[in-house]
Amino acid sequence: MCGFKVCVKVLQNYLLPPTCILCGNPGFNSRDICYSCYTHLPRNNLCCYQCAEILETGAVTPRLCGRCLSQSPAFDQTFAPFIHQGAIRHLISNLKFSANYKNARLLGLLLAEYLEQNAQRPDLILPIPLHKARYRDRSFNQAIEIARTVSKELKIPLDLSSCKRHIDTPHQTQLSAKQRRKNIKNAFSLIKPIHAEHVAILDDVMTTGSTAHELAALLKKSGVTQVDVWVCARA
Repeated sequence: MCGFKVCVKVLQNYLLPPTCILCGNPGFNSRDICYSCYTHLPRNNLCCYQCAEILETGAVTPRLCGRCLSQSPAFDQTFAPFIHQGAIRHLISNLKFSANYKNARLLGLLLAEYLEQNAQRPDLILPIPLHKARYRDRSFNQAIEIARTVSKELKIPLDLSSCKRHIDTPHQTQLSAKQRRKNIKNAFSLIKPIHAEHVAILDDVMTTGSTAHELAALLKKSGVTQVDVWVCARA
């Protein structure tokens, strides 16, 4: 069976060779990104281990940022391999606002590669849900599309039915951290129990962590022991 899958992959690469989404050059490692663009992606190497906020100076041991020290979020760790700028921002924006699904696959592959090397595997992946009105307008949820690839690559179950966003919160782009927390308060609810001790919340970008905190708090109240956050990029 493994040999068959390899043959299919080779044939697919021959008939539809990967092409870099960013520059149009041939892709590498069966991905739609070339080696040069891959090596220049803005990586989030120095960050708070709990919220992935970008730190100015590194440390030998894992560090917490001032915000997490003063007011710890409900989630336990955040894994964000990239900084939300340059090529990564372009990939995410074109996925979110232009429905370029190939971007979701590439972002999912890049995130899965990082997680496989750095993160403890959870019992399930829970993409942050959109309100039904927002989903109706956009016709897809970018977090779910990225999560599909991550779930497949890491062989971790994907939960799309246990949680819903019952409040259609306004866009948070122009809101301060305090306004974001107020805006997202009590926006989520569980439709059915989640039978898992360790859950990974997945989204495209983390800005202040308010959305992840709200959902993580709900999961912790329901009995989940550990909640990690997986995002492609940290703003």
